[in-house]
Amino acid sequence: MPDIKRLALLVIDMQTGLYDGPEKPYERQRVLDTINLLIQRARHAGVPIFAARHTGPAGSPIEVGSPLWQLWPALEVDEARDTVFDKTRPSCFLGTALGQLLGAAQVNELVIVGKKTQYCIDTTCRVAVELGFSVVLPEDGHTCMDTATLSAKAIIEHHNATLAGAFVKRVTAADICF
Repeated sequence: MPDIKRLALLVIDMQTGLYDGPEKPYERQRVLDTINLLIQRARHAGVPIFAARHTGPAGSPIEVGSPLWQLWPALEVDEARDTVFDKTRPSCFLGTALGQLLGAAQVNELVIVGKKTQYCIDTTCRVAVELGFSVVLPEDGHTCMDTATLSAKAIIEHHNATLAGAFVKRVTAADICF
């Protein structure tokens, strides 16, 4: 008997300080719209939604409770019904209860979206696979900012290509069926 897919949507670091800071993410409105569409589709299908907030130390701009630490107001995560958790590392698993929460929900496949492509998206995809999860990465559902060496577009294209196959199933958001 084949394994039954039990999906969850994982939204990473879509916070005020990272989304609306001095450097704006690449195609920020399109990516927000894409993520919100996936949230709506997941919710309609009864698929659990998890949202990670990157948390800095006390005194940092993204310390717990600070305005920049909050989820971006236009993000359609509902803290009353979705699971929102804090992390302090690029991996959504290290030092968090995410693995246990996913296990309790019998989730075995993650759809991963959010910010920043080269840090938290990349790391979480790789760690999730090491922990035994299947990962679906919507190539149009994550973003970052330009760096001194590479444009955000190049970073996103590189990570989509590098992660595809060995770590994730690369698709477009429109192709995801919850």
